Amino acid sequence: MIPKIEIILGIDPGFGRMGFGVIEKLKTGEWKALDYGCVDTSPKKKFTERLLEISDALNFLIKKHKPNRMAVEKLFFSKNVTTAIEVAQARGAILLSGAQAGLEIDEFTPPQIKQATTGYGNAEKQQMQRMVAMILGIKGKIKSDDAADALAVALCAGQSAWIKKVK
Repeated sequence: MIPKIEIILGIDPGFGRMGFGVIEKLKTGEWKALDYGCVDTSPKKKFTERLLEISDALNFLIKKHKPNRMAVEKLFFSKNVTTAIEVAQARGAILLSGAQAGLEIDEFTPPQIKQATTGYGNAEKQQMQRMVAMILGIKGKIKSDDAADALAVALCAGQSAWIKKVK
């Protein structure tokens, strides 16, 4: 029997910019970045149109990479209530797209993501991003913070996958 290739789509949710990262587990047990970047929506468009853009982009990524799982960062807190509500609505569109594609979906808080990638739940964002690049073999700095965060979310899902199997 051929072992199933594990591909995880990580998402850093947002409505103005959604970060995404796709990673694959190699036969060696190491992880490799397949794709990463951001989906930007125009503030000139209606909010519902922006949600549709996010959903369409996510559906495209799912069809292109055929992930087994999707991991999404949980909304941890926000000082701006309006922004928090809009990000929460974007998360809803993201989760719905993943569920409609039949993906297993994991959700993680920022401290859980930092713990999984650096070993310290209160790590600085830059420290986490350097570790993500190092683990995935990406040379240099990942240009977008949102894409780096999405890769970290995917890695967190990959690092915690064995825990689900043990339960």
